[in-house]
Amino acid sequence: MRLAIQLLLWVVIIGLAYLTFNAVYEPIQFNKIKEKRYAKVVENLKDIRNAELAHKEIVGSFQDDFDKLVGFLDTAEFAITQRRDTTVLDEEYKKQYGVDEYIEKVIIDTLGFVPVKDSLFKGNKERYTNMINVPVDDVDAKFELDAGTITKGNSEIAVFRARVAKSVVLQGLDKDLILQQNQVQSVDDINGRYINVGSLEEVNTKGNWPTQYGDE
Repeated sequence: MRLAIQLLLWVVIIGLAYLTFNAVYEPIQFNKIKEKRYAKVVENLKDIRNAELAHKEIVGSFQDDFDKLVGFLDTAEFAITQRRDTTVLDEEYKKQYGVDEYIEKVIIDTLGFVPVKDSLFKGNKERYTNMINVPVDDVDAKFELDAGTITKGNSEIAVFRARVAKSVVLQGLDKDLILQQNQVQSVDDINGRYINVGSLEEVNTKGNWPTQYGDE
């Protein structure tokens, strides 16, 4: 009887030790996987942002159709310009007052053009054609991409947003820990339910990730 009780106690002790170990070990492993996945997602969002900013610079608006954004990257070019200051004779002033008057002007010379895809992606077509895909193994999902305008005073200002739900990025991991991630509020983590760049509510092209993942 005494031996049976001792064996039972050992079983309980081992069980409690396992539960304690698992309670500590599982969140550690979760965080390691989470950070690796988040880092890959952030890199894609940075690429999408760079492509959108190039589209805005050249076309004047952001693009919410990814296929059209890729088509833009295939053909668009940045102008290489040079700014120079000069002075010229103000002909109207001389005509009116009979006195030479010089005014300063800024002249922008176009020196040439460089493909956007070379400037941003070093010509790597696979990189920019696949940047819309969430870069996590065994996760078949794409980033949400939206664009539009918001009103500021009397002006319509172009905005965009690319995002993906954390639950998609963390697919296959512990569901309780994923729920905790959706509720996290920390300067060292990504707050909220989504990992995103840009905004449809304000003029903002930053991402919502902390500095450990690089520039916002």
